[in-house]
Amino acid sequence: MRLPERGLYAITDPMLCGHGESLAARADAALAGGVRLLQFRGKHLPVDQAERDALVLRQVCHARGVPLLINDDVALARRIGAAGVHLGKDDNSIREARLTLGRDAIIGVSCYASLARAELAAALGADYVAFGSVFASPSKPEAVRAPLSLFRQARARFGKLPLCAIGGIDAEALPEVIAAGADYAAVISAVFAATEIGAAARRLALNFE
Repeated sequence: MRLPERGLYAITDPMLCGHGESLAARADAALAGGVRLLQFRGKHLPVDQAERDALVLRQVCHARGVPLLINDDVALARRIGAAGVHLGKDDNSIREARLTLGRDAIIGVSCYASLARAELAAALGADYVAFGSVFASPSKPEAVRAPLSLFRQARARFGKLPLCAIGGIDAEALPEVIAAGADYAAVISAVFAATEIGAAARRLALNFE
């Protein structure tokens, strides 16, 4: 599947999404609400559970025509046929991920608050770069903060390379994030902690239209 030009990017959380049927239902509601990219984050799960959950999400994403990315785990992405991976600073290199997953795989890279890291990722063929945490994040309270001005600098430096904002983004903050130049807004709680997941996703996704 191709990387969408822009849109809402949701990241799963085992505590919020559950497993099996619960995971499938919550993910499907998010996609139906307008999520355009979904990332499975299961690095602290047992290997067999992570694979079962990832397979569930692949089926849901395939039915909705939405790319599924796997956080950190290139081998898992290959085993289940995911659309790609999202890599952090301690994960497989971009070159290794590309060799393993192929030229059509989507590879995103966390750059925290570093333009230099983003420049290297771009040179190595990353499909998008992510900066954050742009706001205080309940899932990663210790995360480095990335000011919105960083997106304006990145847009000037990297041209059309897609930029992703992550960290503490909610419906009130999202318009400001988009105005700063982010192509994607990655969220966890803003979607999956909502009582009505589909409605929450729709409210956020409308900002990209």
